[in-house]
Amino acid sequence: MESREAPGAAEASGDTALAETNGNATAAEPSGNTAPDTAARTPAPAGQDGPHHTKTNGETAPSETNGDTTPSKANGNATAAEPSGDTTPDTAAGPPTPARQDGPHHTETNGDPAPAETNGDATPDTAARTPAPAGQDRPHHTEPSPRGGSGERAEVPAASGGGGGAAGKGKRSAAAEALAAAVRAVESGERSAASFFNDTPAARPVPPTAPAAPTAPAAPMREQARAAAPAPVRRPSARPAPGPGDEIPGSGDVRQVLAAGGAPETLAGQVAAVLGERAAEALREDPWQLLAVPGVRPDQADGFARALLGPACEPGDERRALALTGWLLERAALEGHTALESSALREALAKVSVPDPDEALRTAIAEGAVLVFQDALDAPAGGARPPAADGEEAEQPVRVLLGLDRYALAEESLADGLARLAGTFATPGGGAAADGAPAGDPSAPGWESAAAAAPTASAAELIRTVAAHGLVVHSGGEAARAEPAALVAAARAMGLRAYAAAHSEDGRRRLAASLGEAPAAGPEAASAAVTVAALLADAAGPGRDEEGALTLDLLAVLDAPQLDVETAAMLVESLPDGARLVLSGDPGVLWSAGPGRVFADLVAARRCPQVVSRSPDPGPIGELVSGIGIGELLQVEAPGKEVVIVPVRDAGEAVHRTVQLVADSVPRAIGVPPEQTQVITPGHGGAAGTRALNAALKNRLNPGPGRFGGFDPGDRVAYTPAPGRTVPGTVVSADAEGLRLDCAGAPVVVPRAEVGELVRHGWALTAHQAAGMRWPAAVVVLPGDATAGLTRSWVYTAFGRGERHLSVVHGADGALPRAVAEIPFKDRTTRLRALLQAQVPAESAG
Repeated sequence: MESREAPGAAEASGDTALAETNGNATAAEPSGNTAPDTAARTPAPAGQDGPHHTKTNGETAPSETNGDTTPSKANGNATAAEPSGDTTPDTAAGPPTPARQDGPHHTETNGDPAPAETNGDATPDTAARTPAPAGQDRPHHTEPSPRGGSGERAEVPAASGGGGGAAGKGKRSAAAEALAAAVRAVESGERSAASFFNDTPAARPVPPTAPAAPTAPAAPMREQARAAAPAPVRRPSARPAPGPGDEIPGSGDVRQVLAAGGAPETLAGQVAAVLGERAAEALREDPWQLLAVPGVRPDQADGFARALLGPACEPGDERRALALTGWLLERAALEGHTALESSALREALAKVSVPDPDEALRTAIAEGAVLVFQDALDAPAGGARPPAADGEEAEQPVRVLLGLDRYALAEESLADGLARLAGTFATPGGGAAADGAPAGDPSAPGWESAAAAAPTASAAELIRTVAAHGLVVHSGGEAARAEPAALVAAARAMGLRAYAAAHSEDGRRRLAASLGEAPAAGPEAASAAVTVAALLADAAGPGRDEEGALTLDLLAVLDAPQLDVETAAMLVESLPDGARLVLSGDPGVLWSAGPGRVFADLVAARRCPQVVSRSPDPGPIGELVSGIGIGELLQVEAPGKEVVIVPVRDAGEAVHRTVQLVADSVPRAIGVPPEQTQVITPGHGGAAGTRALNAALKNRLNPGPGRFGGFDPGDRVAYTPAPGRTVPGTVVSADAEGLRLDCAGAPVVVPRAEVGELVRHGWALTAHQAAGMRWPAAVVVLPGDATAGLTRSWVYTAFGRGERHLSVVHGADGALPRAVAEIPFKDRTTRLRALLQAQVPAESAG
């Protein structure tokens, strides 16, 4: 498979040399045996089409939900679906102390008193991630979805808008408009997400009138203006505007209530930010609303409630049941679920000592805190359902799901928007091309000319498919990214307003390079590459029209598996009627850090055309990753030391050898400096998690006192400006305004109060944080205490981050081949697939 070392090969010299042995060792076996582990191999699943491209009819794309969770299960931490069973009110005699948080929603998984870590890039916006108090408006939502009063059955709420008809002119629903308006206000910085918990959402601002549609792919004026040196970007705070003394309004009264309940007064600002200006009154009336603060556990909230309520505090208190139900669903969202099956939620409530889970759920449903849905289950294998006793067809089986309205509305809005796009060209033009047809018309001659000039057969297929359809799925690996780039370049050459969006700034730069190399690329082609975040925030791209829709004709979104359901809903609602959308990505990588599995659900729904690339990734790393994608840990020859295995015995040795690789061996043997080598590990906690590795790497590569909130100039950092987004950067300096970073050439100022929440050291990242980015060299650390969380999609994602070189610090023994062969991903409970199948006719797949 690769060059490898024997366990003691470099000990005598103190160096982890990239020594070559036989060049054919397998990553599965750190012992001397270099034969492939045939037991770990499995045949490619049926329906898969070549190296690392699974056929996009898949019901189960090989991805995982929360690869950033430290896998060790021996720490007693509760998961989202299974909270620890020792959270009864009687176990929390002391005051609640929230778990230390080391970045947005990242809580320890190695024994700290915190909930188990879920998706590594969960949102830093505490207000937006916690349930709104009773009686307060939730963000984005103006209409509650239909729900069943009994809690047992409810019709699946059908989003309006339908399929858009033949002309693609479906009308957005009022709820979808509300979602789009609220999201744009938050993304633009006009309003904080927390403000939606405290008052009625403001009307959507009317953006500046967009310039007339260009007849040639010239860069818009705003893009030309942005060519000047950028000013430092100051992140709009998600917190309410502070009052005198930089104190959030209401914090003073909250401090008194916290003191009375024995809770740390330092929580006052967080509580006021989450619960609003009436937070003190809300806590007195319902102490369990303290669970809305990230990091607070049920046992801590119970102790706080007992101190305030005295003998009136009981495990079966209705307020407690409501708060715990919302807490469990929010925790599930952090693990990627947009809803939970009713049985799973009942079991979870029982584990947090709710005496009557069924009654608790009925109360939550009646109060409107939880929505009820029923999704039709697939017919059993073998054909039709058996007939009922009276000769009529039996009722189709369903599953009952419970969820929060925030994610319900996002999924319904997304399904509505995708149905609208799928119906744009419901009756594509057949016959000969019309010379006078507009450029965007399916029959325009430019489409066939562009397909004929495409660099590969897969690119030509993509162009022809997009010509006739408003919604297309495209899948493939790193090499396949050139295909949507060729599509966008060809569309711009035809006079269409076409753009391509990537998940990260690194992905955007690679996309811009591909656009510049495309056959039909014009001088401004590279300007069509943007990031999804910049596009939605109107910081890049075409701008918006008077109705708030993006002024474009075609959008290709790369890294589509990284889209969580809320971001995808924002994006789709921003597209005008008649636009084309291409969602492109590698089905083998990890799913989004936020809730949902948008790309996989769209693929599984089979309600739009799917183009599978036939362009394999080159080189030993490409061959290795392609094999992992089909469940095989292959041997690959690596004559240039492209892949190296470094066996280790324990986590301490893993940290030691990782530092040697980054600081000495890779620069000397491969020529890649430390600042271009990225370390990737399964989780943040543990003896070889990101915290331990970052501390060791900082001590070796940039030692210092950490006088700026733990950071020094020159430190590599991971900045998390929004949910699911990790931006690598370097510390420049710090002053009264905050910590100053250089993020890929863009200056960023992080306010001092938010540094601890939004910035962590970045020599080592989790695979979720690294998704969508690549580096010249990657060092993947697989300590023995992290093997429980390994999946095929985690390994696939981590191993694919290196362009020229991959080192695997291997202490996982047989867990690595077992994960690749037997554990494709960690599943998520979502509703998007069922919503799409109910709204979009099957013939839309083309």
